[in-house]
Amino acid sequence: MTAMARTRTQPDLSFLLDHTSHVLRTRMAAALGEIGLTARMHCVLVHALEEERTQIQLAGLGDMDKTTMVVTVDALEKAGLAERRPSSKDRRARIIAVTEEGERTAARSQQIVDGVHREVLGGLPGEEADVLLRALEHLASGDLSTPAVPACASEKPQSARRARQSGK
Repeated sequence: MTAMARTRTQPDLSFLLDHTSHVLRTRMAAALGEIGLTARMHCVLVHALEEERTQIQLAGLGDMDKTTMVVTVDALEKAGLAERRPSSKDRRARIIAVTEEGERTAARSQQIVDGVHREVLGGLPGEEADVLLRALEHLASGDLSTPAVPACASEKPQSARRARQSGK
């Protein structure tokens, strides 16, 4: 037995959350891939259908950086599922509008997402699925609602890389 195994007094929450999240993401990716979508594409479609939202707003909801968001919207446009349009609320802003085909695809992808969630939660006995969901919602809106910024993270890695490349 290693020293670490003897000193651990609690289950490894980080491992449990990381592992289950990874497995859920891979299952979701496989299921959505069957209809030609990624989880990010699904996220953009369903959130863009809820109300008029800009690309930046949608990126925030999907926890995507600007580059990833641009690539995702480009893929949705290429597939004929969404398009960039001027906002009706702010003529300087552009929104992501879902096409009719995109609406049908979003409805199908939501069925797939719901099915994967049902399948995963169905593996829990009794009321444990409800307890788990309530606990995760509580954490996500409370103690784990905002990421911590490490004290040594004075600049973003991409910014540092660009500065080195430009000789600054």
